[in-house]
Amino acid sequence: MLVLTRKVNQSIVIGEGIEVVVLEVRGEQVRLGIKAPRDVSVHRKEIYDQILAENEAAANVRPEDVPES
Repeated sequence: MLVLTRKVNQSIVIGEGIEVVVLEVRGEQVRLGIKAPRDVSVHRKEIYDQILAENEAAANVRPEDVPES
C-alpha cells in the first residue's frame, strides 16, 4: 500500500487520466474529488462490494429458477 500525505487542493494521479483531489479536511473526514474518464466506474468501497455480491448472486441463478414469460 502506498501512503501519501496531501493538503487541500493537492492531488494524486492514478494511471492515465484518474486524478484524486483533496477538497476539504474537516475533523476526521476528508472530502475527495475524483476525475476519471467516463468509461471508468467510481464507487465507494461498500457500494462496490454490494455490486459484486449482487452480480455473483445473479450468476448463480439456474435457468429452471427463472419463470417463463
